[in-house]
Amino acid sequence: MCSTRCRPTGGRGSKHDYVNVTRMSVMNQKIPDSPRPDMLQPHRAGDVESFPGGKVIYLSPVPLPTGVAPLDFNQAIGEVNDAYLDFGGSLPTPFTWQFTLGGPFISFLMFVFLIPVLGGGGLMWFIGKDIALFYVGIAGLFNEVFAKASVICTLILILALFIKAHYHFKFREAVPTRFHRQRREVAFAPGGGKPPIIVPWESVAAWVTQAQGVTQYGVQRQYGLGIGFIEPETGQQHFLELSQPGMPLALGLWEAVRAYMEYEVNTREELQDPHGLHRPGDPPYEGVHTFHNARRRLHRRYRKGDIGLFAVTMWYLWHILDLWTIPFHLAEWEISVIQKAGQKTLPASLDQWSQPLPKEQWAKPSEELTRLSKEVRQRHAQQPNRPITAIFAEIYAEETLLSA
Repeated sequence: MCSTRCRPTGGRGSKHDYVNVTRMSVMNQKIPDSPRPDMLQPHRAGDVESFPGGKVIYLSPVPLPTGVAPLDFNQAIGEVNDAYLDFGGSLPTPFTWQFTLGGPFISFLMFVFLIPVLGGGGLMWFIGKDIALFYVGIAGLFNEVFAKASVICTLILILALFIKAHYHFKFREAVPTRFHRQRREVAFAPGGGKPPIIVPWESVAAWVTQAQGVTQYGVQRQYGLGIGFIEPETGQQHFLELSQPGMPLALGLWEAVRAYMEYEVNTREELQDPHGLHRPGDPPYEGVHTFHNARRRLHRRYRKGDIGLFAVTMWYLWHILDLWTIPFHLAEWEISVIQKAGQKTLPASLDQWSQPLPKEQWAKPSEELTRLSKEVRQRHAQQPNRPITAIFAEIYAEETLLSA
C-alpha cells in the first residue's frame, strides 16, 4: 500500500524517495528502482520502456480500453457516485489483518507441529521403523523448538503490528485524487497548503511497472500502477504510485478508473465486489458481514455442484489458519477508529467543482479516443490472446503512417 498523495518531481521528499523508503520497510530487498517517467517526452498507450531488471508499459495518455476486467483488489478506490470517483483515501481491509496475525500464527504452527512431525518423527521412523521412536522424535524436536519458535514468532508479530500501525496512520493522512467523469477532469491535491491541480482526463499519463531483483529471500518481483500529469501553469511533473500484487491486478485497477470515466461501470460494488459479497443494507466496507456472506455463497455453490468438497475444505482451512473472524472484527474496529478521527479530504475549494452537472453540460470524449477505442475493441475481439499493448502499438503505428 502506498499513499496516493501526489508528489512533485525532484527535491527532497519526492515520490521516488518515498517509494524507496516503502520498499525497504517491507523487506530488505535489492530490487531495481522503477524509473520516473519523463512526461515531457511524448508517450502513448502501448509504449514500452525497459530498464535494468524491469520495464514500464504505458496505458495512457488517451486512455484506451485494456480488455481486462475492472477490479480494485486492494480497495484503493474510495467514494463512487454519479459524478466522481475518489482514488485513494480508502479504508483498511481484513486481508491486512489476516496477513498481520495469520503470518506469525501459521509460522508458529509450522515450527512446533509440522517440523517436529516431518523432521523429528520422520527421521526416527526412517532410522528404526518403530512407532515408539517416531513419537520420541516428535517430542524431542518439539521440546527443542517450542521456546525458540515462541520468541521468534512473537517478534515477527510485534514487527507486523508496527508495520500495520504505520499504514493505519497513512490511511488517515491519505488525500484522494478525484476523477470527475461529467467534466472529464481530474483533481489532484499536492498538499502543503497548495491549491488543487485540475487537468483534463485524457491528458493523464498511466503506466504499469514490472521490476525484479535478487534478495535474501530469492528472486522477488514487484508490480505497480503509476499515474502522472503535468501541472498546466508551471509545467511541473507530478506522480502517484501504488504497488500491486501482480500485473493483472495493476491493469485491473487502471481499467476500473478508465471504465468509470467512460460510463462503463457506475458503482463501487462493480469494481470491488464482483462476487456479490455485500447484501442490501450492508456497510460499504469489508467486515464480518462479508465473511458470513462469503460462507453462505460457498455453501450455496457447493449445493449447486459448482464446487467440490475439496474447495470447501480449503476455504475453511484457510480461514481457520487466519484466525477465523478475528481479522474481520479488527478491520471493522480500525475503520471505526479512522472514521471517528476523520480522514483527510480534498480542499473545500473543490466542493463546487465536484457537484454533478446537468446532462447537457457533460463533456464529451474526443474524436480520437472514440475512434481508437472502437478499433482496439474490434482487434482485441479478433485476437483475444494477443497482448493489449501490442494492439495499442499496432494501431498507433498505422495512425502514424496514415498521417505521414
